[in-house]
Order: sequence, then C-alpha cells, then structure tokens
Amino acid sequence: MLRKFFQKFFYYLIKGTLVVVPVAGAVFVIIWLVATLDGALNITEHFLEDETGHPLYIPGIGILSVILLLALVGLIFTTLVTAPIRSWMTRTINKIPLFNTLYSSIKDFTEAFVGDAKKFNEPVLVEVNNFGLKKVGFLTQKDLSSIGLPGEVVVYFPFSYSVAGQVSIISADKVHKLNMSGTDAMKLAVSGGVSGVEPSKKSNVLEQGK
Repeated sequence: MLRKFFQKFFYYLIKGTLVVVPVAGAVFVIIWLVATLDGALNITEHFLEDETGHPLYIPGIGILSVILLLALVGLIFTTLVTAPIRSWMTRTINKIPLFNTLYSSIKDFTEAFVGDAKKFNEPVLVEVNNFGLKKVGFLTQKDLSSIGLPGEVVVYFPFSYSVAGQVSIISADKVHKLNMSGTDAMKLAVSGGVSGVEPSKKSNVLEQGK
C-alpha cells in the first residue's frame, strides 16, 4: 500500500515538474532579460533622485525609452531621410575599417529576423555524407553565381543550445526543403531535436532545392 502511494506520488511529481519547469524557466528568462536591459538603459537614475538623495529607479522606463527611440528613428528614416542620404551614409560607413564589418554583419543578421527579406524562413534538410547523415539548416543564399559558384547555395546550420551556428556552401542538389515552418525548424535544431516536431507531424522531404 505504501509502495503504491509513493509510486503515485512520484508519478504526479514528475507530471507537475514537466508542467511547471518549462513555464517557470521561460518566465524567469524573460523577466531576467527585461530587468537586465531595463536596468542598463534606465535614464532616470542619472537625473532624478528620491527623497533620500539616492538615484530614482522607475521600472520599465529603460525598455520604454528604447522602444520609443527605435520607433522615432524608424519614423525619421522612413519619412525624412531620402535615398541619396542613405546611400551617402552607407558609403561612409563602408569606408571605416572594422566598424563596417561589424555594422554590415549585425545589420544583415537583424534583417534576417525582422527585415522585409527574412532569411530564416526556408528550413532545409542537407545530405552530409553517403552514410545517410543529414542536418537541418536554413537556406540563406540561393544563387552564388556572382562569386563564381553556380549551382551552389549557402545554408546556415544553428548549433543546439547555442546562439551560434555554421555557414556552409553546398551543392543545390544536396539540399531539400522541409515540410515545416522556420520557427519549428529552429526549435528542432536549437533544442537538440527534442522540440519543434509534433507527434502527428512528419518532416518529409517535399522537393529538392533549386
């Protein structure tokens, strides 16, 4: 009787853990990121003081300030900054050593997620060798003829449990599109294969990349 009780107890303990830990972990990470950014960007501490003379911290002001600043910059560049000025700014930045490399890399990476031409929305399956090994990646460049590599494509392979990844140039006939969204494919790769595919779904190959 006691043994059966403990079996049930541990069963429900595991079930509760599977429910609570992912939710608590996600909430903790979000709160930690928001609090860290808000604390670092909070401008009220620099010119406001409380009744005891200590810097005044107003929660949320840092994040709100950045959001408003980004929206203001977007408004200005969209409505006031003309194409010739943008071209001049781009040419000027490209002439600054080191800064131009960092700027262009960060700019392209940011646009890949939130720009008009998103790059991580074409999940693919790549044949790695003749033994059946395949890797999940994202097709980021479909035509490399301009650098003398016709028939080749660029695929980005994200690493599991990391923000890093690997860029590879692969023959187009080795790349196959996957029947899944970019979000699910990213979860599948980053989670080490334990997330992103529902039990009823199948990652079937649809067609070969062109």
